[in-house]
Amino acid sequence: MKAMSSSLGAREQNKLDKRQRIRTAARELFSKHGYDSATLRQIAKRAHVGLGTLFNYAQDKRDLVFLIFNEELAAVTEEAIKAADTATSLVDQLSAIYTPHYHYFSENPPLSRILLKELTFYSEGKQAATFHEIRERLISGIEKVVWAAQREQRIRSKEDPAIVARHIFFVCSGAIRWWIARLNPSPRDGLSELRRLLELEVSGLQPVTPINGRRRGSSISRRRDGATRPDPKRTTKMRPTRVS
Repeated sequence: MKAMSSSLGAREQNKLDKRQRIRTAARELFSKHGYDSATLRQIAKRAHVGLGTLFNYAQDKRDLVFLIFNEELAAVTEEAIKAADTATSLVDQLSAIYTPHYHYFSENPPLSRILLKELTFYSEGKQAATFHEIRERLISGIEKVVWAAQREQRIRSKEDPAIVARHIFFVCSGAIRWWIARLNPSPRDGLSELRRLLELEVSGLQPVTPINGRRRGSSISRRRDGATRPDPKRTTKMRPTRVS
């Protein structure tokens, strides 16, 4: 029994070693040559495994991307969900959730761009189930903070928190893609822009509160640069000059 246990232990360790070598080789070659240029045969050779062995761990090249990222994304997600407990307002909580993501993706922008591109329509592969579980864990974490904000009346919306969480996830995912496409994506700049989007999302685009049947505000609206411009709804039209 001891011999059998030792044999099984050595076999599992050998699998883990191969998995790690494949992950490392794929990370290096994708970073150096790009996703399109790096081949499965090159990755297998760099990892010192046969091509058939590589297919035991990843169905195709896209699957390899998630073999690289899944373990790290799981750790980032756990950190993100815990970070929400330290914040107070909903915007602070959502910013805290995405702060670890921005810092993580900024460590290797070329590789992060590959991941964010390839996860679109990623539904099949040996790593797909793990990735979808990680994503659902993140969305569930967002749903939890939304539900708490509704319960504590920190937000007005009575919409299903699962729908609100999905909407927030879509906005943040788009913001990350927009940010990571830059030449030198700075986490500080990206998080600053994300916060503005989240504030807009939480406050909404509601009209100003009516006062005595008229909307609050003057006929002059202020631009972001400090200049003023007429309100088109309240500006009086000029009458044409009468020619005798």
